[in-house]
Amino acid sequence: MSAIATAPDRRPSQAEQARQARRAERARGWARRAPLLPALIFTILVTQLPFLFTIFYSLQSWNLLRPGSRQFNGLANYAAVLTDSQFLGAALNTVVITASCVLIAMAVGIGLAMLLDRAFLGRGVVRTMLITPFLVIPVATALLWKTNMFDPVFGLVGFVLTPFGLGDVNWVSQFPVASVVTALVWQWSPFMMLLILAGLQSQGRDVIEAGQVDGANKWQMFTDVTLPHLRRYIELGVLLGSIYVVNTFDTIYMMTQGGPGTASSNLPFYIYQRTFLGFDIGQSAAMGVIVVAGTIVVAMLALRLIFRTFMSDQEATS
Repeated sequence: MSAIATAPDRRPSQAEQARQARRAERARGWARRAPLLPALIFTILVTQLPFLFTIFYSLQSWNLLRPGSRQFNGLANYAAVLTDSQFLGAALNTVVITASCVLIAMAVGIGLAMLLDRAFLGRGVVRTMLITPFLVIPVATALLWKTNMFDPVFGLVGFVLTPFGLGDVNWVSQFPVASVVTALVWQWSPFMMLLILAGLQSQGRDVIEAGQVDGANKWQMFTDVTLPHLRRYIELGVLLGSIYVVNTFDTIYMMTQGGPGTASSNLPFYIYQRTFLGFDIGQSAAMGVIVVAGTIVVAMLALRLIFRTFMSDQEATS
């Protein structure tokens, strides 16, 4: 009786197949991500390396007016910055300017968007004119408001308020923060208007018709139907507006120079003063690190709020 030799089974086991599948999936993943690697490397070089150098400088005692003064001093710069009354005043001004500008611009943007959401003759022309302030460069906006609007002799605001006894008020000198906020609101209201208008045009007409059939008046329709629908757009506008307005420099530089004294200085302008006027590299770097850390914390909290709102809306519609 002859023995029949059988070849061993060389098929891979299930574990080996699973490992091969994972390796193939990782290879496909790297193939998809490979075109993005140059952009990622460029972003790291442009953003993260300067920030790391800023952290390094913030740990040094270094003033350019005193040659040879550079030495490591640990967290002393942070302690000095957090006890600096002018820095705390600039931080308060930053909060006041940012919050006032964003909230007022959002309110104005909602009102303008509600007006533009309805059809009327010349709506395209009006929409283009209302968007124009956002297209003007900030330096030109600051000069426009400082010279053409708030000038105590030739300004339009003084001319309009002359019958009320306010024609000779030097608004930029006497109310510097309010003047800066007014210029920023004029600049950012069109941005808020565009966001809210996009939200209004994405609202379903069937919901509005259902509310009208139920007998809801215009105010009830706005507060109970339109405003909840606009919540994510309002949150996005507040987040983006806050990120941009908190970094305002050119408007303050052109209108008030941070004055009188430091009455209208915000954090970016005060850091500029300490760096390029006081030449204190160590403390100005520490200020920059603190501002970046605070901005990141606020942005993360705002993004979590927006994401939570989005997820709740998705659950409600599913």
